[in-house]
Amino acid sequence: MTMSDPAIHTRLREYLTKEVLHDPSYPLKDDDALISSGLVDSFSLVDVALWVEDQFGVHIDNSELNSDTFDTVAELASYIEQHK
Repeated sequence: MTMSDPAIHTRLREYLTKEVLHDPSYPLKDDDALISSGLVDSFSLVDVALWVEDQFGVHIDNSELNSDTFDTVAELASYIEQHK
């Protein structure tokens, strides 16, 4: 399954707002800080990593679950594309 970059961004935003933030109407932008802002906590990060692996077939190592690797939807989408 090939997805364009905007499709990955959209799916990530939908997942994060519905399942992590529990607010589907939250205006999450591609460059909003997720981890460093406290929007996504460490427990939710594990869920995000499992969801990414399930949806995109991309494994995120525990050592990479931090704001240095990805702190925004754009950075996470880029990580997914690079590791597909």
